Amino acid sequence: MTLFLKGLLKAVLLAAALFLPPLLGLLLAGQPLERYLDLPPRPQYVWHAPFSWTAFATVATLVLAAAGPLLWRGLARTRPAQALQPARRAFPWWGWLGVAMIAVGWLLAWTRYDWFTPLQHHTFTPPWLGFILVINAAAWQRTGHCMLTHRPGFFLALFPASSLFWWYFEYLNRFVQNWQYLGMESFLPLEYVLFSSLAFSTVLPAVLGTVQWLQSFARLGLGFTGMWKLPGRGSRPLGLMVLIFTALAGAGMSLWPDHLFAMVWLAPLGAILGTQWLFAGKTVLDPLHTGDWRPVALPALAALLCGLLWEFWNAHSLAHWEYRIPLVDRFRIFEMPLLGYAGYLPFGVVCLAAVSLLPGGRWIFPGPEETPSPH
Repeated sequence: MTLFLKGLLKAVLLAAALFLPPLLGLLLAGQPLERYLDLPPRPQYVWHAPFSWTAFATVATLVLAAAGPLLWRGLARTRPAQALQPARRAFPWWGWLGVAMIAVGWLLAWTRYDWFTPLQHHTFTPPWLGFILVINAAAWQRTGHCMLTHRPGFFLALFPASSLFWWYFEYLNRFVQNWQYLGMESFLPLEYVLFSSLAFSTVLPAVLGTVQWLQSFARLGLGFTGMWKLPGRGSRPLGLMVLIFTALAGAGMSLWPDHLFAMVWLAPLGAILGTQWLFAGKTVLDPLHTGDWRPVALPALAALLCGLLWEFWNAHSLAHWEYRIPLVDRFRIFEMPLLGYAGYLPFGVVCLAAVSLLPGGRWIFPGPEETPSPH
């Protein structure tokens, strides 16, 4: 099989694994397709189960069991003597520009000036563009490197890639309706697509920029290296099993949205990893086989940090999103229920996996054979 045909087959299989299972679930459930494709999305048509203490305790236990040991061991193993102190540099001018963009964007998002009324619905993007500048400037200040200055082509490519990336999550959300947007009901379909795409374009640059900033803290990075070595290697049988499981979970998400809503964050990762294993390719999890857990821990932390800012700036904006999460919708921090923040942890790894599909996208966490020793 030629390299081109292999790449084409891989792309087709990945697209099928990502998009077809939820549609299959709708077909099995006998639900009409039309209401899932409207732009802007229709108001609530998926009705969720009420809060359950049993479900809340179960999900909380699973989250703590999955994330707790990694964070505890990684943070406890940091050793100041091993941490290299970065050479501090002056904060660059474009970083201060980002600070100004955040301040002005935040002010306009949370106020209601009459003169700004025609643009009041479009306050999401400016503070996030500012944040992207600031987080790149912070990484540059600590290390002398950042995406904006040293990989400008890749940095710019992240913006359109990010739009497509988040539109996929909007697609998955149609089947579970865990969040919905308010304040944009009057948008025409094309207007909704254009302005939403602009906002969605900031997701990957923000998360990946935060990952690179976290990498600049040597003590933090050292804590997540030399840990448990993941046994075995990805293989074609494993890839096939993961793809089958992902397909079943994706279909089940449409059939049982109250119980499988978390697949919005897990199924994309399964589709990407399963396809890569099936074609004997490298994955973002390869470093785990050498005990390097940074490709899991740092993106998860980065997404959680970005998530807190997303929810904070969203809280008082005119055009904003609200959550309706089944069974665990309690103890809100801003608009997000407490356990909803757990979704940002796998989302960070999904961001890294998606970026790895881009040309040159594996630079931030190379494979085990390419990873330099941290000592």
